[in-house]
Amino acid sequence: MPETLIKVDLKQSPYDNELVHNRWHPDIPIVAWVKPGDDFVIETYDWTGGYIQNNDSADDVRDIDLTTVHFLSGPIGIEGCEPGDLLVVDILDIGAKPDSLWGFNGFFSKKNGGGFLTDHFPLAQKSVWDIKGMFTESRHVPGVKYAGLIHPGLIGCLPDRAMLDTWNTREVDFINTQPDRVPPLGAPPTTKSAHMGKMKGEARDKAAAEGARTVPPREHGGNCDIKDLSRGSRIFFPTYVKGGGLSMGDLHFSQGDGEITFCGAIEMAGWLHLRVSLIKGGMAKYGIKNPIFKPSPITPKYDDFLIFEGISVDEWGKQHYLDVHVAYRQACLNAIEYLTKFGYSKAQAYSILGTAPVQGHISGVVDIPNACATLWLPTDIFEFDIMPNASGPVIHDMGGIDMPLSPDL
Repeated sequence: MPETLIKVDLKQSPYDNELVHNRWHPDIPIVAWVKPGDDFVIETYDWTGGYIQNNDSADDVRDIDLTTVHFLSGPIGIEGCEPGDLLVVDILDIGAKPDSLWGFNGFFSKKNGGGFLTDHFPLAQKSVWDIKGMFTESRHVPGVKYAGLIHPGLIGCLPDRAMLDTWNTREVDFINTQPDRVPPLGAPPTTKSAHMGKMKGEARDKAAAEGARTVPPREHGGNCDIKDLSRGSRIFFPTYVKGGGLSMGDLHFSQGDGEITFCGAIEMAGWLHLRVSLIKGGMAKYGIKNPIFKPSPITPKYDDFLIFEGISVDEWGKQHYLDVHVAYRQACLNAIEYLTKFGYSKAQAYSILGTAPVQGHISGVVDIPNACATLWLPTDIFEFDIMPNASGPVIHDMGGIDMPLSPDL
């Protein structure tokens, strides 16, 4: 049996676990060393460290302090890894912790993080999803059931000093262009709630003040939220520090492309069984500055889709030039409006798009002025027919517990 290098106790605060951190910094100590060819198991908290609860209130989504996240297990050092090598990570298996067979999806309040459709969903809401083997269902979003494609939303290697400084400079400069924006343009370094693993004293405080937040994806990987990084995937990470410093967390049971609800997949605590190897000098050999990966050969088999188009004209009628962000937002809004015709609230429909294995595609970026993006909604996840027909949509009773909504305080 592979050794479990990092264990987490879900009854324990992540701040009491020195094998966990929530910032990126080159001085965060390696917590365990492995050799190329080794395989091992890593346990992880959910990305909030257990703050979000399995209940029918969205107050926790409304009130969460987002400076605390994400809680990552690691860093793991690989013997012989030097800056410029490619760290090859095979995800051999991945799953939910047996004592936590549930997950959550949420919309953050616009005043506290917002999200992709925050102007349409400005208040905090939450749906809870039960994990039943390969499948998931929710008491808050009835009428759907789908197989999970479990993956780490966040995985990457430690930056070196030069890369850390580059991140902080460019992101703080960008935030300063609209310092009062709500939600903000980025997440700058802050000592508030920083967890620096095994670091102590003045060294810890200095690193906390300059450690990069884990919110965005960057050159090293990080919070990429790629649903196809599941069991059987092979990932090639650029490395910047001796040992590589591999960390991971933010596990998702299922997610749609784009993770459009922001707290957006079915978030869960879990474990990963990994194997690592090295390609010496691989960054230069292959011209790699961002990770590349081979997707999982095991994916949910959904072959029939209803595809929604969006163009780069926003919901207020403003024309944008080949803007795929606007176009994908329109595709999502079109799908949400469509699903309301079958009895779903807009929040329930939005939750489906964030958690189900929907596909997002950039379909056209050359036909000025409109980009075209598409959202592929698998029809087999529904317990009823959602295809258009001459008789019109059948409205279904979505009784039970609707998604909890919490007013801003």
